Amino acid sequence: MKTRSIVVMVFLIAVGFTVVAGRLLYLQTVMAEELQQRANDQQLVDTSITAKRGNIYDANGTLLAQSITTWDIVIEPNNLQTDKARNMVAEGLSVILNVDREKIRKKTEHENFYEVIKTKIDADTKDQVVAFRNYLRDEYGMSNVIDINENYKRHYTYDNFAADVIGFVNNNQDGAAGVEYQYNDILKGTNGRQVVARDVNGHEMPYAYEQKIEAENGYNLTLTIDENIQNVLEKYVRETITEFNVGNRGCAIMMNVKTGAILGFACEGSFNPNDPYTVADEEIRKEIDTLPAAEQGQAEYNALQNQWRNKGVSDTYIPGSVFKMVTASAVLSESMIDKTTRFECTGSYVPFEGSSPITCWLGYPGHGTQTLEEALCNSCNPAFMQMGFMLGRERFYEYYVAFGMSEPTGIDLPGESSDYFFHNEDTDNGMTLTDLAVASFGQNFKITPMQMITACSAIANGGKLMTPYVVAQISDANGNVVKTTEPTVRRQAISKEVADTVLAMLERNVKSGGGTNGYIPGYRIGGKTGTSQKIVDETGVATNDYIASFCGIAPCDDPEIALLCYFDTPDPSVGYYGSQVAGPCFRNIMSEVLPYLGIEKQYSDDEITRLDTTTQAYVGLSVDEARAMISSDKLNVLVVGEGEIVLEQNPAAYVTIPKDGTVVLYTEENPEKKKVVVPDFTGKSISEANSLAAEHNLNLCIGGSVSSAADSYAKSQDIPAGTEADPYTVITVTFNQNNSIM
Repeated sequence: MKTRSIVVMVFLIAVGFTVVAGRLLYLQTVMAEELQQRANDQQLVDTSITAKRGNIYDANGTLLAQSITTWDIVIEPNNLQTDKARNMVAEGLSVILNVDREKIRKKTEHENFYEVIKTKIDADTKDQVVAFRNYLRDEYGMSNVIDINENYKRHYTYDNFAADVIGFVNNNQDGAAGVEYQYNDILKGTNGRQVVARDVNGHEMPYAYEQKIEAENGYNLTLTIDENIQNVLEKYVRETITEFNVGNRGCAIMMNVKTGAILGFACEGSFNPNDPYTVADEEIRKEIDTLPAAEQGQAEYNALQNQWRNKGVSDTYIPGSVFKMVTASAVLSESMIDKTTRFECTGSYVPFEGSSPITCWLGYPGHGTQTLEEALCNSCNPAFMQMGFMLGRERFYEYYVAFGMSEPTGIDLPGESSDYFFHNEDTDNGMTLTDLAVASFGQNFKITPMQMITACSAIANGGKLMTPYVVAQISDANGNVVKTTEPTVRRQAISKEVADTVLAMLERNVKSGGGTNGYIPGYRIGGKTGTSQKIVDETGVATNDYIASFCGIAPCDDPEIALLCYFDTPDPSVGYYGSQVAGPCFRNIMSEVLPYLGIEKQYSDDEITRLDTTTQAYVGLSVDEARAMISSDKLNVLVVGEGEIVLEQNPAAYVTIPKDGTVVLYTEENPEKKKVVVPDFTGKSISEANSLAAEHNLNLCIGGSVSSAADSYAKSQDIPAGTEADPYTVITVTFNQNNSIM
């Protein structure tokens, strides 16, 4: 019995030692890594130090985007040992941070030292958390319970200003659109780390046990976008969209033709980068709200995707007659025609035997016989179809490629689309003869607005096709320039001689052709209108909608800038021709941007004869002295009163007034002034407006498009009709050309 007992005891001890030894071996080998990690989790707190995202500036150094300091609130559950402590922390933070109490309470029960409660709180809220943390420490001895870590939140200074270029960041502070996305790795920097050791009670150990790797802040971007130019573009694009009830947004792109730098890029109908996940268009939001609940989510998603889409680089469109500058460049480059070559237009054209006739926008009897320059100014489709067939499909496509239409431009913005050319099998370059006919005047193929403005800039730049760009330079946090964008010539699309010839034609088109709504007295401007018919809408359904555009260059004697204004689906009941819709927008933008760029006006002799003059200060002078000054300025004078000294005048001093205008001099105090009622000038011709102003004793200043090539009509007036005014007040009326050239 004793022997058996000893044997059993030895056996049990052996088995026990074997199990313990096996368990130790298992823990030291198989479980070693997991146990080490668990020990580290208990002993070490590893906190990420967020890098500060770089700033974005405009070309003049104006701050457009920055990361402002916010704070993250973190708790350390392992230092909360009682239910009372857990409840106090959950209750207090719930009230301050507006976070559900039960969610916080569950996090207090986790066995770790790091649980995020809320991120990116503002300074006022952070101060409340600090006060609460101090209260817990002072009143209950609860330390190392709440941590406050510095973080950053992206802020855009001017809300939706240049939103399509700048873009926005997502909730992880990574770029999601625009240069924020394109240059994300450069902007975001590298996060740092701070590792702090804790003792058995959870308290931080001495500094020697701490390791810290500082964050490397991101680099800054300086854009080519000029805030002042951008504001002008956005203002007039918005006004045009409103005036013509444009259904599918519009944009304007301005490029430095010599470098490819984008000076302004306005795509209206986009979003606010400070609130990018809200549908910006109120009408679309209302439409979504009327949908069944099951459909609202998808509708909102589609609306957000559409507003984030950069219409200038991601959307393709049929360019229409604006493309005729490319066709003209091609036939001149091939020496197929000269200035004397004539093209016949009878109102339609049969491009090849057996085909249906394609009409001219003018209809029967057409434009008659024309030179190339006249055909461009008339925007004559039959003439350009004849040029297309001179070139043939192969050579036409060669120039299409040479002007950069067959490939993305390479602009440093995300989501750039490729063109959509013809894809008919068993034909040259995918083109049928019918395709060649309509492509010669810019119809039935699609390119991006960025491709079109780049091609136009090549004509202005002596035939050199440039790569467009929006980031001028990259710098570090101390302002040291890390990289500068150098202008890049992609190719010589056409010779300088041909480019200069086409440029001269575009200038004549603005002076006396279909582009007269882009005319500005004193500036040499060239340009071309475009009115393209959409084949299908965005859903693939056949449509009769149009796209109105105007693409131009200034100044033609030494080109500096090119501008494309483009409006998708204007309301036909208001107007849809490029000359009507986009031409005035182009003119208004150029009228403000050219003086801002320091480009001085140089008036022709004809323009000088039509220039307005300026009144001088006559108050305090004798009537005879004032009369002499007014007469020398070729103005008329009307004296009211019997006094000898001028006490009051109208118009006031230094006001623009038309030549042959009238200045009223008052020589008695408190003179009786019989008010005149301002008439409605809208729709009137220049001669009718002049007669109406004279009839109502008003001075008329003429603005807008006033070239003599086509009839002008009054579009707007600076003082509303029906307003009472003093006699001979100056009324400025803006005129547009009454043409419908495609």
